[in-house]
Amino acid sequence: MHQTTANITPAKQGTLPPLSLYIHLPWCVSKCPYCDFNSHATTQTAPNYTRYIEALIADLEHDLPYVQNRELSSIFIGGGTPTLFDADAVAILLERVTAQLKLKADCEITIEANPESADLKKLKKLRQAGVNRISIGIQSLNDKLLTNIGRAHNAKRAVQAFENAGLAGFANINCDLMFGLPEQTEKQALSDLADVISLKPEHISWYQLTIEPNTLFYTRKPKLPDDDTIWQMQLAGTQKLIESGYRRYEVSAYSRAKPCTHNLNYWQFGDYLGIGAGAHGKLTLATEHKIVRTSKHRMPDSYIKQAVEKNGGGAIRRLSATDATFEFLLNALRLTDGFAKELFSRTGQDNSLLEQKLAPFIKKRWIISSKHHLKPTAYGIQFLNEMLEYCLPDNTIRHCLYTDY
Repeated sequence: MHQTTANITPAKQGTLPPLSLYIHLPWCVSKCPYCDFNSHATTQTAPNYTRYIEALIADLEHDLPYVQNRELSSIFIGGGTPTLFDADAVAILLERVTAQLKLKADCEITIEANPESADLKKLKKLRQAGVNRISIGIQSLNDKLLTNIGRAHNAKRAVQAFENAGLAGFANINCDLMFGLPEQTEKQALSDLADVISLKPEHISWYQLTIEPNTLFYTRKPKLPDDDTIWQMQLAGTQKLIESGYRRYEVSAYSRAKPCTHNLNYWQFGDYLGIGAGAHGKLTLATEHKIVRTSKHRMPDSYIKQAVEKNGGGAIRRLSATDATFEFLLNALRLTDGFAKELFSRTGQDNSLLEQKLAPFIKKRWIISSKHHLKPTAYGIQFLNEMLEYCLPDNTIRHCLYTDY
């Protein structure tokens, strides 16, 4: 049920975590059989992009009290396939967002792109509109494997999209690449990775395909590589990335010099506004000593109706101390360099609870504890899911442990 935010008292700047903005554009050319994100095929739903942008702005205006005098560190436009939107429409959206919110001078503005909708003219316009980072859903450079996972592009189109991004002026490019695909061999996985590395993107997200509920692959399970093969893919791929000059700073994220600001904010338990159909937010209300989660209606038509007609598109719930602790660990333990203990104060709780919670893993040397810092060991990070399962509140959905951002 929707609740008003009108009674939120602005907090002083500096008492709150950094703030980001996530914008969800929910349409795709088609629905991939492994995808459990809130996305809708344009063949089934004819999007009214203009009306949707009006809903996004109404949604944002409703959530403005959560900003509490902060500047945005990052904006992430995700989906779905945001590049299905006309570049002029995205430019208008960003203009209206920046009219409402202040951005830090170095604000990272990312848009997700799929190769089939990443033509050069569109990417040039997006860059001119202020987008300074692009994340391209390559997933594989093997045409047979792309067909196996239902992608709408081929390898040639994926490489062309990357080249278009460079020609359009993007210096900060991420490539999404999956391994453990149906019928994929270790040789094919490493060949994909080598080909993407040869493009020299700033950032590579190298992650395992997982089969999630509410997907076609969940009901019609494909033939996946066995666990030993997937394990060898991951070990060899990680080594190849490191040898190629990429630093692994999170379980599935590698960068040459610049990690993703937006995702780091998630992993460090920062705050973020979430607008759009199915978007989620996490906000700290310092003066009320609580953390809240916001969620917006999943179906685009319902979302638009609620956002425009009722001044807001979703619901709000308060995080319990137990849930806040688990969510902190779910994110922070993914960071391979670890995290400062003082970040735990973002949960509103004393740091001693953190040491107590992780004591069994510190004893096992899965985690190294120093005066101000906690860091998973190279051995310990292999047992991330086991650590999180130990910390899991009884009422938490267990499959959340295995979900990548």
